[in-house]
Formats: sequence, C-alpha cells, structure tokens
Amino acid sequence: MTSRDQYVEKMKAQIDQLNENMKALEVKAQEASDEARAKYDEQISKMQDQSKAAMTKLADMKAAGTDTWDAMIAEMEKVRDAFVHSFSYFKSQLK
Repeated sequence: MTSRDQYVEKMKAQIDQLNENMKALEVKAQEASDEARAKYDEQISKMQDQSKAAMTKLADMKAAGTDTWDAMIAEMEKVRDAFVHSFSYFKSQLK
C-alpha cells in the first residue's frame, strides 16, 4: 500500500469515527427539550453536510493525479478540521 493509499484510508477512518460519534450525540440530542432539540437539529444538519463534503473530497482525492495531490491534502484537512470543530462544539453544547 502506498503512502497515498494510507493517507486516504486514515482520513476515511477519521471521518467514519466522527460519523459514529455524531450518531451517538444525535441520540442524546433527542432527549433534549423541544426548544433545545430544534437548535441541535440545525447543528446536526450542518455536521451531516460537512460529513458529505468530507466524503466527496475523499473521493476526489482518490481520483486526483500526482500534480494535484498536495493541494488535495490541504483541502481535505481543511474539510476534516471544520467537521471536527463542528462536532466538538456540538458535543460541548449537549451538557
């Protein structure tokens, strides 16, 4: 397996883990009051969009040529970091 393949697998594993963690938080959010749940649903929707964007970017990376690979890494990490940040913020709101 090349380092490129390893990087793609590492990113996929991170995104998959975030998605699993997000599902657990979604269950917890359902226990919140109606007012809080509406806010949580909005944040969950944002995270789901970020998850889709991350998976799309990952697919783009798999198809990227060597000339665009480095730029794709930077873009992928930005997308992943935004997803991680949103997840962390949402998790902190579910106290």
